[in-house]
Amino acid sequence: MFNFFKKTLGRVKKSTGGFFRSLIPVSIDENSIKNVENIFYSADFGIEITAEIIGEMRTELKKNKEMRREDVVSVASKILEKNLNGAEASLEIPENSTQVICLVGANGSGKTTTAAKLAYFYEKLGKKTLLGSCDTFRAAADEQLRTWGKNLSIDVVASKHGADPAAVAFDAYKAAVARGKNVVILDTAGRLHVKSSLMGELQKILRILKKANNDITPNVWLVADATIGTNTIESTETFHSEIGLTGIVLAKLDGTSAGGALVGVYKKLHIPIYFIGTGETPESLEKFSATKYIDGLFASHT
Repeated sequence: MFNFFKKTLGRVKKSTGGFFRSLIPVSIDENSIKNVENIFYSADFGIEITAEIIGEMRTELKKNKEMRREDVVSVASKILEKNLNGAEASLEIPENSTQVICLVGANGSGKTTTAAKLAYFYEKLGKKTLLGSCDTFRAAADEQLRTWGKNLSIDVVASKHGADPAAVAFDAYKAAVARGKNVVILDTAGRLHVKSSLMGELQKILRILKKANNDITPNVWLVADATIGTNTIESTETFHSEIGLTGIVLAKLDGTSAGGALVGVYKKLHIPIYFIGTGETPESLEKFSATKYIDGLFASHT
């Protein structure tokens, strides 16, 4: 099993932990609270979560006039832990079944890379996986997924450019069942969440899968880009209302973003969080842990 913080979250420590530690004043008073508030806004925690943290800080400051940086970290950690209570999810893959994971999201969110990393993750757990290239509008996505499949020795079902994505999903599922695969992961086209016609295509994919097997309950996971900040909440709301999300994967937590919007998304929608991705290598994906996520946000340089 991969060790998320030893292998991948070192990058997050550099971009977020150091960020928080270096900007939060060592000594806290009423004059410095506004600066702390701006730090949390900058990390994309949004209005509600930030207001909750600052409100609790002021309460603590009334009790403790010698409030320090570590007290801020303690207050914030407790509030984030409370708001992420129940967020951790685990997908059990029975040996005698074929589970479907349909990845959706906006353009450039990292779905194709995430699809490959998920397949690799489950293969390392001893599961047999198959990738379905349902992004038939972008030739580069199809080529990228085929390359991933070849490099990782994972089967890929694809079709010609412009083919019906739902037909590819159907073929991928049927191929997975025929080949005894435990998991089929579908990469779909990137879309703006405001495009109703593109949402219709996702809905069609899910309908076709039900026709392939009426007992299927597809896992529909949003791949959220950690770098786009609080816009993630609006995008997630729209996807959820249109197609019914069952999970979230936070991708690209390897840049300057702290990924704070993830907390706001869960607080508002209570969609389980399955994985966090922090890089481009197959290994840079790990099951989400609220405790480790919070520890990583506030980690000091070592």
